[in-house]
Amino acid sequence: MQTRMLVGSLSIGTILTLILCLGAQNLSDRKRLNIGTGETVALPTGFIVGVSLIVGVISGGSSAALLIPKPK
Repeated sequence: MQTRMLVGSLSIGTILTLILCLGAQNLSDRKRLNIGTGETVALPTGFIVGVSLIVGVISGGSSAALLIPKPK
């Protein structure tokens, strides 16, 4: 059960990432993120928001899969 949930969340995250990359190609509004001492390349705002949502889906699914008690 745990393995199935973990693989499921990773595969859904991968599929969402592919869809996001295809959809974010023609966005014109681009922003730079300040990370520590440097900046990222100019990325579309929708791509930044989409990546944060996908990371949340993957981390939530992974933590839920790891917190399921093992059957006896």
